[in-house]
Amino acid sequence: MSNYKISRVSAMHYVKMVIRALMFLGATALYIFKRITGKGVFLENSKALPFLLILIWIVYAIEMACRFFPSKLESPGCQKQFSRNFIPTESKEPKLQSPWRTFAVAAAWFALNGAIGVLYFTNIIDAGILILITLAYGVCDMICILFFCPFQTWFMKNRCCTDCRIYNWDFAMMFTPLVFIPHPYTYSLVALSLMLLFRWEWNYKRHPERFSERTNACISCKHCNEKLCKHKKQLMAFIRDKKFIKR
Repeated sequence: MSNYKISRVSAMHYVKMVIRALMFLGATALYIFKRITGKGVFLENSKALPFLLILIWIVYAIEMACRFFPSKLESPGCQKQFSRNFIPTESKEPKLQSPWRTFAVAAAWFALNGAIGVLYFTNIIDAGILILITLAYGVCDMICILFFCPFQTWFMKNRCCTDCRIYNWDFAMMFTPLVFIPHPYTYSLVALSLMLLFRWEWNYKRHPERFSERTNACISCKHCNEKLCKHKKQLMAFIRDKKFIKR
């Protein structure tokens, strides 16, 4: 098996996954404790101000604030919107992904979270479950980047995260369940995520050439500083070698 050194960008993804997983597991433990004993510091109602919401807010507010600026530690998938990451090619006509595929992702996501909202307003699940779903979305976001992305495979059909049309939708999608919890912390996270989404879509409309490999060499395999596809191949080769799956 070829030996590739993990890139700084991918290493940061793994760090984020560990942090998000710990937050989810910790919140789950607190929620179970609250349900069993009736005591604890988990969210009891929309007016409560538990430390859990503060922790979630700090972690994700910092992440989103950093996303507004160019960074060498971020994936090229979200960095292609910035002018400094635009390397013109000989072609002047960008090849963009079908808007219908983008619409399909949005429709599926609204349907899923609409169903979750119905469960909440009919008192089948509570606000605590909405927070756990949000934290689970955060872990799944890292799984999509590092291991398997259903949006890429089933909807968008793009090559990899680097040329992903909806990369910066991640936070807006992640915080969708918080829309149902009226609280300054939840609404501010939703607002920040929507600002990121708006800026992404604005750049996509004004500078479509930055989002296509045909017109932007920066998102080609040659210029990729993430090398995530190599890490995924390493992982699959390791699994095969250890006989975790049949050859």
